[in-house]
Amino acid sequence: MKTFDIQKIRADFPILKREVNNKPLVYLDNGATTQKPKAVIDAIVDYYTAMNSNVHRGVHYLSQISTDAFEVARRKVQGFINAEHEHEVIVTKGTTESINIVASCYGRAFIGEGDEIIISAMEHHSNIVPWQMLCDEKGCKLRVIPMNDAGELDIEAYKALFSERTKLVSFTYVSNALGTINPVREMIAIAHEHQVPVLIDGAQAVQHIAVDVQELDVDFFVFSGHKMYGPTGVGILYGKESLLNAMPPYQGGGDMIKEVTFEKTTYNELPFKFEAGTPNIEAGICLTAAIDYIEEIGLDAIKAYEDELLAYATDELAKVEGVRFIGTASHKSSVISFIVDGIHPYDIGVILDKLGIAVRTGHHCAQPVMDRFGIPGTVRASLAMYNTTEDIDNLVQGLKRAVQMLK
Repeated sequence: MKTFDIQKIRADFPILKREVNNKPLVYLDNGATTQKPKAVIDAIVDYYTAMNSNVHRGVHYLSQISTDAFEVARRKVQGFINAEHEHEVIVTKGTTESINIVASCYGRAFIGEGDEIIISAMEHHSNIVPWQMLCDEKGCKLRVIPMNDAGELDIEAYKALFSERTKLVSFTYVSNALGTINPVREMIAIAHEHQVPVLIDGAQAVQHIAVDVQELDVDFFVFSGHKMYGPTGVGILYGKESLLNAMPPYQGGGDMIKEVTFEKTTYNELPFKFEAGTPNIEAGICLTAAIDYIEEIGLDAIKAYEDELLAYATDELAKVEGVRFIGTASHKSSVISFIVDGIHPYDIGVILDKLGIAVRTGHHCAQPVMDRFGIPGTVRASLAMYNTTEDIDNLVQGLKRAVQMLK
């Protein structure tokens, strides 16, 4: 395992040097978006100063080097998740669009009236609403895997949800609201016993856990660049070649065609069939820098450090009077959600912000999770590789101050 030098890592993130409300920034909202290392910022500047041009369209020099860099990024993602083919990597604008592509295209081709889609009780709205829209359009039905009081999915109940009408399973690898790490290998294997394909929302996973899509044997895997230290506005849809080839395109436009006449259009091959129009070129290219940064440190080292930090934060926050954790699964990633008896999460968040501490409050785009626990929302501290025990100490002291003021 590589040496984990936290001070060197923190020095790579310029924004961590700034102050908020005359206090040193303590950034604990990484589940919403991560900060960017200088390597990524420099890559963005370099793109616009040295190669800005459209891709896949020009014979001139700038277009060629931009296109080459864009396709290097695709191959970088292929290696990062160990996809078998680079054309199985579709560049999107984020996890949400990636899920919507599958809901629209796979749904259009393979799901009909009376069919069923299985999701879980802990999903982000982005992995609920597209399937509800499909159900409204097609007359199909959502089936929901329940979870227990610890925020763990009921696997026996999951097994019982399958029927001859089940056409897809879609669930999160790591809950954005609870931090639960789901048993993805087991759940994929169960679905495949019924010949049902699986989509995994990896938005909260790839920055914390090494992912091998071939080893998982997952059919679709989606994630976003901005949650893994990369730019906003870029995401990835991985899909098995056979499924992507069988699906109709999502949008019509430039680059997703081979030939267009007024009578007929012939669609392009993978991956371009699903990449209509000018992409977010800068973000796609600069995703390479983010992956290089993660790989240089090493996901094993990142996970080990973050696991220690999560344990420390859990122990220290538990000492604060009135704190109750929401999500106590035995396998968790770097998310701590909690409430304080008698105090609204929003009020806590406002006071913490005055102290320079950034957390998320509310339902975290996971309202059914909050309904399951009978609460309006939580305070969520989500950790990244650049966070420290000092950040946690500041959070705890800030929380104690908030409790004293609000009780």
